[in-house]
Amino acid sequence: MSLRPAIRLADVAKRYDADGPIVLDGIDLEVAPGEFTCLLGASGCGKSTLLGLIAGLEQPSAGTVEVDGRAAVMFQEASLLPWLSARRNVELALRFGGVPRADRRARALELLDLVNLADAAEKRPHELSGGMRQRVALARALAQDREVLLMDEPFAALDAITRDLLHEELERVWRETGRTIVFVTHNVREAARLGQRVLLMSSRPGRIVNEWRVADEGPRRIESPSVSALSVEITEQLRREIRRNAA
Repeated sequence: MSLRPAIRLADVAKRYDADGPIVLDGIDLEVAPGEFTCLLGASGCGKSTLLGLIAGLEQPSAGTVEVDGRAAVMFQEASLLPWLSARRNVELALRFGGVPRADRRARALELLDLVNLADAAEKRPHELSGGMRQRVALARALAQDREVLLMDEPFAALDAITRDLLHEELERVWRETGRTIVFVTHNVREAARLGQRVLLMSSRPGRIVNEWRVADEGPRRIESPSVSALSVEITEQLRREIRRNAA
């Protein structure tokens, strides 16, 4: 018996004004429970708009969007409350999720431990590095206890080494929690490193034009031959799409 998709989009289109350009057109997509999907494309292709539709932050102009339950969203900016400690930032999400006050501290510490940040629980955001702030943001997203996690270029502002470390952390958290993840990026190697499935979008309007499925043979490294080979293949297709749209 097949599992119900965690996310399903059928013939989805989006335009912001009745007479404006079509941003997304003909999007058909199913994401299985527990799948790690990377959404890749050039800037302005509609990746973030598509993520907003899945999150319920935007409404489609046509077609249907179905999510099994609700989704948590993590953005490029951590957007932590500066006057609260890392623990209290996570506790706030637990409070909004209806977790009893007596249970919040222990649960927040569990989540910070999951992202390897338990020893910084009482530090405020200005005392944390950019990578550490993003770990707190990830713990806060997980605190919402939703099966679907949507990530909009969460590591784009970080240096390469920090980003690689967070790739390892995110993959470990994904394997431990079984979350369904849709990860938006414009970084080809990041998509090849993380995704079980990589979807490439075209621009003007945004459509899904190619897909790669990656055999799950355990954790990957950004410098591994398989990631490099897949990156080259995806980059060639991306270049063709960019040239086509520039014509």
